[in-house]
Amino acid sequence: MSAHVRAEDRECPLSTAMSYVGEWWTVLILHDCFDGYTRFDQFQANIGLSSSMLTSRLKGLVESGILERRIYQERPVRREYVLTDFGRSLRPILVAMAAWRNSQIASEDRAMILVDAETGREVEPVVIDPVTGLPVSDRRFEFAAGPAAGEQMRARYL
Repeated sequence: MSAHVRAEDRECPLSTAMSYVGEWWTVLILHDCFDGYTRFDQFQANIGLSSSMLTSRLKGLVESGILERRIYQERPVRREYVLTDFGRSLRPILVAMAAWRNSQIASEDRAMILVDAETGREVEPVVIDPVTGLPVSDRRFEFAAGPAAGEQMRARYL
């Protein structure tokens, strides 16, 4: 995060999460990764991003620990980009974003859906609290300052 960011944003999990995946191109690259793409030419053909821009985005994803760069061919040396455990942990976020958008679109107008691979049934994921079983969209759930909150974060959630 840059130096001009508020102290509150540096400790806010939503703000820091956006620093990893807040760019349009980053989300598209991750979407491709979850669909099995690993190679530079695959990303470029699918997304249509310039070589220099794609190189920059992939480098950033490697530096942030989301992707790992690995050799898949020795002669000539060719590398692929593979999701790390940290990168794979982003899948529920992308699934939730797609589900949120699909929930606003009529079923027959959805271009991409999440399905149960065994049954083919469309799945509409919901984020729930495991203790109560309630969806976290329920009004009873709200953000509060956590144990490591600084002065600004505490003031926000008094």
